[in-house]
Amino acid sequence: MQEESSPTSLRELAVLFTKLGFTAFGGPAAHVAMLHDEVVTRRGWMTEQHFLDLVGSTNLIPGPNSTEMMMHTGKEQGGWKGLFIAGACFILPAATMVTILAWAYVTYGRTPQGESLLYAVKPVVVVIILSALIKLGRKAIKNWLLAAIGIAIFALYLGGINELVLLFSTAVFMLLLTFVKRQYKAALIVPPFFHLPAPLLSLAESSLVNLWQLFLVFFKTGAVLYGSGYVLLAFLRNDLVQRLGWMTDQQLIDAVAIGQLTPGPVLTTATFVGYFLAGVPGATVATLGIFLPSFIFVAILNPLVPRMRDSEWTAALLDGVNVAALGLMAGVSLILGRAALVDIPTVILALVTAILVFRFKVSTIWLVLGAAVIGLILSVVR
Repeated sequence: MQEESSPTSLRELAVLFTKLGFTAFGGPAAHVAMLHDEVVTRRGWMTEQHFLDLVGSTNLIPGPNSTEMMMHTGKEQGGWKGLFIAGACFILPAATMVTILAWAYVTYGRTPQGESLLYAVKPVVVVIILSALIKLGRKAIKNWLLAAIGIAIFALYLGGINELVLLFSTAVFMLLLTFVKRQYKAALIVPPFFHLPAPLLSLAESSLVNLWQLFLVFFKTGAVLYGSGYVLLAFLRNDLVQRLGWMTDQQLIDAVAIGQLTPGPVLTTATFVGYFLAGVPGATVATLGIFLPSFIFVAILNPLVPRMRDSEWTAALLDGVNVAALGLMAGVSLILGRAALVDIPTVILALVTAILVFRFKVSTIWLVLGAAVIGLILSVVR
């Protein structure tokens, strides 16, 4: 992969990730699927295997994994400048939209409704995720053991087991299996499950809202956050509602809802909270705080991923984590499908999208934009 990039390639990165920032609805699984379509299927910037390795390794670090995947791609195509450009261009569109919605919330006491838009976009997103799953699964499932792990992760996730327990248990299982194979030429059957230690970071108590403390709250959250937007809600509630008393539960729920309504990373919830508490400076500081750890983690991790594939030990770990990540993606797609395919029009949208994706190879960006237009039209005619 190249370390230096020409201005033209940097511009291409900026255009691509800005487009994704404006169109990547549906959460991390959808973001990864859209990124795969753009950088593996359409541009051939990396192989299926390397993309899978990035997905697997990124799932092992804190922060918004799909945003970190954008940063990885930027780093590999445009060096350190590319890492920053990809991350910033993916984050800024959502952060800008959330700031506008936060202004409407503060000014009018409510946020514009987006139910019709999401009604049309969700079925399209489900098909996009399934398309990426099929392509990545062909590369990730190398033998019966990896297939069994992927199916088990899918079932356990739907059964309510925490995704972090599943990912880290799979990593430990693959390392132990490699050790046993090397030492005893035998196979380990039952993977261990364990609970992750609680984060040890804490902030000094204060009753005043100031930009430095706001930055620290979100920097801490970005540095230790694993999991979904619901996990983010738990982290922020502990700091902003219970400990500092800066927001009410309802205000925090509204903030998380806006982060999920807009395209791009769900962590732009921080932008909403920052604006609510301290206007545009607060939005800027909170956004910087929650995403800065991801830039740091990706900068450290990216050079290590190829070396991980070259080692027998870490290659086995990556293989296990890759299929675990795909199992989680499959579980998420099933849950999204139940929520998205609610009537005949949404089923028709999904079927048309499947034809456009699998038969005509239409870009996922155009599919999401088309669904968004349909949703907006429905919001007017209803």
